[in-house]
Amino acid sequence: MSHPQNSILQNPAALARAMRVVPLTPLPLSLALFARRITTNNPGMFDRLGSYGRAEFVLDPVDLPIVLCLNPNGGQPQIRLRRDRSAGVARISNWLAALLGLVHGAFDGDALFFSRDLAIEGDTGAALALRNAIADAELDLAQEAASLSGPFVRPIQHIIALMNRRTGLCLLRPENAAAW
Repeated sequence: MSHPQNSILQNPAALARAMRVVPLTPLPLSLALFARRITTNNPGMFDRLGSYGRAEFVLDPVDLPIVLCLNPNGGQPQIRLRRDRSAGVARISNWLAALLGLVHGAFDGDALFFSRDLAIEGDTGAALALRNAIADAELDLAQEAASLSGPFVRPIQHIIALMNRRTGLCLLRPENAAAW
């Protein structure tokens, strides 16, 4: 993979080292509940997947020693985290910052793909269907996470905004960054 756009940062090596030893068991349950919340707030999001509505997609942040396996499961998403190269209908690989930027609309998936900065293995039609479903939903993962924090919504928003500025990770949609 060539070096992506200069604005996409690689995760610090310390985070990658920590992810090698962090137990993965509780994370998939939390991520699945979070994904179901997103699906509830965006009920038609996975409709665009068509025949891929129950396929497994592998999202591979190459700067971390884990992969995320997402099965939309007909609108009841299932998520697994793995430390190996799991198979799926499509594997989408890049740095975590780029993958988050794609979700939040900060980066152009076509530009990253054609510049060979975004690697897609397997069924490119499936990957395109997933990209379109996510793009149409105009997701803001930070807003979704903050909405789950009840009375702590403001402090959580401040923490996320600070992390967004300091880490280079695109943790929220760029058009929402000023409001945070």
